[in-house]
Order: sequence, then structure tokens, then C-alpha cells
Amino acid sequence: MSEEDEFTLVPITEEIDLHSFSPRDIPSLVDEYLKEARLRGFTTVRLVHGRGKGVQRAVVRQILASHPGVLSFDDAPEVAGGWGATLAKLAPLDRAPESFKK
Repeated sequence: MSEEDEFTLVPITEEIDLHSFSPRDIPSLVDEYLKEARLRGFTTVRLVHGRGKGVQRAVVRQILASHPGVLSFDDAPEVAGGWGATLAKLAPLDRAPESFKK
């Protein structure tokens, strides 16, 4: 297994800090994180993407906008990261499309 093929187990909490992940991994990481967060019953999660140039923020928001388990999202309050983090409200699993529950 090469270094590129290795994976990291990420604890599923109500917050994920994306700084340590490669940009190419963010779409699949965020998708899996959202699924697992919903399985654990979280209704709101915080995705920390940083302020920088806003590229990572845009990627995260594009994923959230099209994810079937996300009801809404917005910048975190200033005390929780402001525009360097995004809060996402998640739909309960009983409201998920059938394809998402599998």
C-alpha cells in the first residue's frame, strides 16, 4: 500500500477540522463525515475549513448544498470561527432519501 492509498480514521464528533487533510480528499471526507454524523444523531455539525482565500470554504459549501442530509448551512458565529467555519443543520435519518439510508 502506498502513502496515497493509506487512510486515516477520523473520530466522529460534532466538529471536524479539515486543515490536516489534502484538498483532493475533502469531497469524499465531508460526504462520509456527514453520513456518519447523522447516524450518530447529530443535528448540527461544524466544519472548520479556515479563512484563507476561501477555496476550501467554497468546496465545503458546494458539497453541503447538494448533500441529501443537509437542511441548511451558514457561517459559524464569530466566537466559533466566523467565516472560517461552516455550521450545517442535518436532517434526521427518518427524513433521508432511501438511497442515503443504505
